[in-house]
Amino acid sequence: MDLNQPPGENYANPKTCFFHVIFKAAALAFYILSALFIDNFVILFVVTVLLTALDFWVVKNVSGRILVGLRWWNEINDMGESVWKFECLDQESLSRINKKDSWLFWWTLYLSAVAWILLAIFSLIRFQADYLLVIGVCLSLNIANIVGFTRCRKDAKKQIQQFAAQTFASRVSSTIQSAFSVV
Repeated sequence: MDLNQPPGENYANPKTCFFHVIFKAAALAFYILSALFIDNFVILFVVTVLLTALDFWVVKNVSGRILVGLRWWNEINDMGESVWKFECLDQESLSRINKKDSWLFWWTLYLSAVAWILLAIFSLIRFQADYLLVIGVCLSLNIANIVGFTRCRKDAKKQIQQFAAQTFASRVSSTIQSAFSVV
């Protein structure tokens, strides 16, 4: 990423943006075209879920980190409880995130979920319950990324607010200390 480039001018990471979009588009296109033209449900299931799993991995581990500066994962602690972990870039690095990259990341994340929901509605209307299984897997992977990155973004905003409050408090306290030490 070129740090000297003014934000919003162009995509800072076109290759990452491409791969962020391509697996979503490929999974949706393969599902739609296969449902129309191929009669083999097993091939449709395997290829669509494989493309969606690749999309999940790319979004979670690559494009989320590069395009919006966020990363999340889930661990099971010693007590057997699920613990969400969040990482974000520091405030200075977050301010340099390209607005177009960020916009593309969030919109494609949400629009692909909407597309899977619409496909689920069409499957219900056409009474194709077996296709709901494919859509359910794809939608659950997509929603996992949405929930993870949304919670990560909220956590990052909270961390930035806490940092700003701590910085402000330390500046005020050092100003007061310096004012009294001069006297």
